[in-house]
Parts: sequence; C-alpha cells; structure tokens
Amino acid sequence: MKSKISYFDTRAGKITFVSLSNEKGAWIVLSSLGAGIVSVNVPDGVGVIDDVVIGYDDPADYMGDGPCAGKIPGRYANRIAKGRFTLDGVEYNLPVNNASNHLHGGPDGFQNKIWEVENVTDSSVTFVHHSPDGDSGYPGNLDVKATYTWDDNNMIMLTLEAVTDAPTVVNLTNHSYFNLSGHDASTAMCHLLKLNASRYLPTDNELIPTGEIADVAGTPMDFTKARMIGSRISDEFDALKYGKGYDNCWIVDNYEPGKMQQVAYIVDIESGRTLDIASDQPGVQVYTGNWLTGSPVGKNGTDYKDYAAVAVECQDFPDAPNRPGFPSTVLRPGEKYERHISFRFGTLMTDVK
Repeated sequence: MKSKISYFDTRAGKITFVSLSNEKGAWIVLSSLGAGIVSVNVPDGVGVIDDVVIGYDDPADYMGDGPCAGKIPGRYANRIAKGRFTLDGVEYNLPVNNASNHLHGGPDGFQNKIWEVENVTDSSVTFVHHSPDGDSGYPGNLDVKATYTWDDNNMIMLTLEAVTDAPTVVNLTNHSYFNLSGHDASTAMCHLLKLNASRYLPTDNELIPTGEIADVAGTPMDFTKARMIGSRISDEFDALKYGKGYDNCWIVDNYEPGKMQQVAYIVDIESGRTLDIASDQPGVQVYTGNWLTGSPVGKNGTDYKDYAAVAVECQDFPDAPNRPGFPSTVLRPGEKYERHISFRFGTLMTDVK
C-alpha cells in the first residue's frame, strides 16, 4: 500500500489530492474539495484497469458542478421541502436551489467547500470540515469528519462522523457516479442492479416524499432481483416521469441502526466488473444521471450524457426533518453522528470465488 499527495491552486483555494494504491495495482484518488472521490481505477474480468467513476480533468470544475460528482453533500444530502423545517419549535429557512426546495445543503453545501486534510496514511485519508452556526441557515456549529480507507480487496470504506454544539439536522453520503465499463462508456443503463429494498418512498412531482411507503412489487421500482437498470426506465410510471428516470429513495430491508449490510449489487456483464455496496444507513437513493448532459468537460475530454453513470447514495430519508414518521436525522449536543458506507469492486470471477 502507498499514498501520494498533490496540490492544485484555484481561486477558491488549494485543493489537495491523495492517491491511495494497493498491492493489486488498483488505486483511487480523493480530493479535499467536497471530500470527494475523483477516480477509482480497478481491473475488469481480464485484468485491464480502468477508471469507473465520472469526473473532470480540470479540478476547478468540481466547484459548483450540477452533478455533485463524487463529493459529500451537506449538511443535508437530498431534498428538504420548501427549504424549511422546524426543530424544537423554531423554524429554520434554507436556500432553495432545486425547484422550490433545498437540495444537498444548498449552493454553498459541503460539496463546494475545501475540507482540511487531517491525516494521511498509506491506506487512508481523513478530511475534516467546520460548519459554523447559521451556515446555509442550519443551526449549531457542526464539525464533520470523512475517512476513506482503501484495502487490498479493492474496497473503499467511508466513515462519516459529526458532532454539534446545538440541535441540528444531518444527513451525509457520497455522491459518486459509477460506470463499470469505464467512466467514458456511453451508458450505465445496461448494468444489472439488485437492491436489498422491497419498499420505496413515492414523491410529488418535485421529488419530495409524500409520506407514503409503497411496495416495489409489480412496479418499475422492483430491483429485489437483479435486472438491467434501464429495462423499465421509460415506463409510464409517476416516479420515472417526475425525475426523467430513477431519482428515488428505497427503504433498506431489515435495517438496524449501526448494522452494516449489503444495500446494492451492480454487475456489468460487458467488462465483468461488479460493485457491492454495503451501509448502516436506512435508505438508498438511486439516481440514473438523468441530467448529466451539460456537465463540465469530463476526464480525457469525455462529454457525459444523460444516463452515462449511476449514483447509489446510502443515506437517511429525504425531507425527514419535516416527516416525524421517518427515522430522525436530528443531532444533539453530546451525541455523535456516525455512518459507514463501503464500495467493494470485484469481478464476476472473483465474486464467485
């Protein structure tokens, strides 16, 4: 295992890049801008290594990018209806940046901040960020930590931590987009996807949960058995029409706080690559890159189009601060927010073994 550090100066400040390589010759690159994953280089079924996450050649393009490629959004990943919530009897107003709603912490969310590099080893890097009281309208000083570990089994383990000095809400995830055929392949809609989720959250036409919990059986939302992501993406179904594809939160089956379990499994038959995603979060948002067209110029000049990659975001439920029936996302002084997400990259041959 080994690590390498490099830097890039932007108007917003100096971005730190950390490359972690393992004994198998696979490597990842992490960025202090948004505490993000900018590159994952892993072998296919015959050993050819390729980068399987979308991103940009110009590091400055990660600042304020629409896709939020590879980064950690916050304080609250996903949507909060109308940009407001009430906590302990006090209403808080947040910037609206997605139709009439607040998305991913707003335009100045964690994904658009340069985090500090707290620690680097041969197999891990820890990024930290301080969010002051009132940041984007959220109450309380919040200190956040994201630790990525890369091992010899081609697995990324992400640990997300936060503490506060006043009651607030927190929902953190990683927003990487995967195409297991390679970041520059034209589509990920031919990948097979299996979700450990037999229920999902229906939404209104602005993708805000209605509060209903629905079974996936008999609908295009059913990935309880592996099937091609794009096989039903054009069905006449409200969830797909509202988002121009999949942009929905599924409820993880048999969820227990603090318990890691498989959430999603993705297979690319063409390359033979696989991705096993596990987490201790209650929800998983699947977003099929429905609005990737118009993104900044991609790596090696790639022009990313809609549906070129898929994001699988392990997280709490969208709009939970306004939905008492959803698992609470409130964090109070003296408590510690801690969540884990793992991404294990393999091949059909190694998974069988």
